[in-house]
Amino acid sequence: MDKTPLARSLAIQFRVIHALLLREVITRYGRHGLGALWIILEPMLFTLGVTGLWYFAKLHTVSNIPIVAFSITGYSTVLMWRNAANRCSKAIEPNLSLMYHRNVKVIDIFLSRIILEWVGATTSLILLTIFFASVGTMDMPNDILLVIGGWLLLAWFSLALGLIVGAVSERSETFERTWHVVTYLMFPLSGALFMVDWLPTAAQEILLWLPMVHGVEMIRHGYFGDVIKTHEDPAYFAFANLALALIGLALVREGGRRVQPE
Repeated sequence: MDKTPLARSLAIQFRVIHALLLREVITRYGRHGLGALWIILEPMLFTLGVTGLWYFAKLHTVSNIPIVAFSITGYSTVLMWRNAANRCSKAIEPNLSLMYHRNVKVIDIFLSRIILEWVGATTSLILLTIFFASVGTMDMPNDILLVIGGWLLLAWFSLALGLIVGAVSERSETFERTWHVVTYLMFPLSGALFMVDWLPTAAQEILLWLPMVHGVEMIRHGYFGDVIKTHEDPAYFAFANLALALIGLALVREGGRRVQPE
């Protein structure tokens, strides 16, 4: 029996994204040396670098929260949404030749790059948690399901943000140039460097409008349990992600009509 149109379409979509993932890995990391392992090592090294700086700056002495766990749970989240969006910026131009294949769409280019960042950031977080927990510098998560929930919502956020940035950057060179500046401004506001509860009430109300702050708070709640007070709102985070994803999909669909293969 032939596959249904939906099942056939999904199978084709899977093969296209799988092929684009392999192409992206080879293009970005090459076939020699550590190769594809850099997908995991790159975010791990960034996170370890920040963790080391915070530790040797003796920031662990100003709070009862373990600085290693605080750094890993914060910076890992930034790597996921920031790298996903940055990789989607101007992603179509170097892949225009692929648009000759009728099964390759603009959204496939974006999805392959976003998925690659998901794999790297997720694996980095898991391996660093296991390693530091095994040497006694941090504990395993108090509530693993809450951590997974927060991480999945952050992945959804990175997907929506990546689609928006990817689509708009193809239309505006000014946006593409200013986006990288915006990411530097978003980093200290993302919740990676602080707990919301540490801030004045007025500042809390403003920062909680930023969706990714809720994801960081959820993950830290899952890691540290009720030892700390967090201010996450998963329903708001999900609603914001849905709105951003719909905007991103609309922009990608409109942008796909403008693409002219070389």
